Amino acid sequence: MKSILAIEDDPSLLDLLKMHLKDIDGYLDTAQDGVMGLDKILNRSYDLIILDVMLPKLDGFEICKKARAQNINTPILMLTAKSEEIDKILGLEIGADDYVIKPFSIRELIARVKALLRRASRLDNGNQDTSQSLDRGEMTIELEKRKVTINGNRVELSPKEFELLAFMAQSPGVSYSRTRLLNTIWGYDFEGFAHTVNSHINRLRTKIEVDVSNPQYILTTWGVGYRFNEDV
Repeated sequence: MKSILAIEDDPSLLDLLKMHLKDIDGYLDTAQDGVMGLDKILNRSYDLIILDVMLPKLDGFEICKKARAQNINTPILMLTAKSEEIDKILGLEIGADDYVIKPFSIRELIARVKALLRRASRLDNGNQDTSQSLDRGEMTIELEKRKVTINGNRVELSPKEFELLAFMAQSPGVSYSRTRLLNTIWGYDFEGFAHTVNSHINRLRTKIEVDVSNPQYILTTWGVGYRFNEDV
């Protein structure tokens, strides 16, 4: 059973979520203000977090930033009543994995929940094909397990950080534009979201590089975007 936390102050929406998540074998925990929600994120383990932006006491953007700052890599689906592009961009830049704009149908929301859970639940079944491992210098990326180790030490990455790393590591030396990475990893084809890629690359570098000012793995191709170092 999947454990899902919904931080939302609308009781009617929480009731709908509880009803529909039963159909996908999901258990729903809830919090109706931001302070309580953040406390649960920091002290419990979940498979997915549904996070409203507009909350009492502490808004969803702050919750997301604080969670990611504590290396909590649980997938986050943000809910927002705002339609401005800047709000979508901000949510993605601070570490959300997807967002849904209110008003939405419960079917749309559940479809997004299912998609995030599928991406996050590729578990080790004990029979993984070793060809699904990429060895890049001191780094090993196990694609099916979604696991990264450097010198044998596991590196905890968010879903999008892992997908960025794995995508580029499969073709060392190939330079990808921010737009290409955005479209491939997030599925968004909008120029205004390109800075989202920069933010995720910066967070990824802090986790995998010894010296972020002189990166060994993820290199910048000036005027283009990023590439995985072909010389490691």
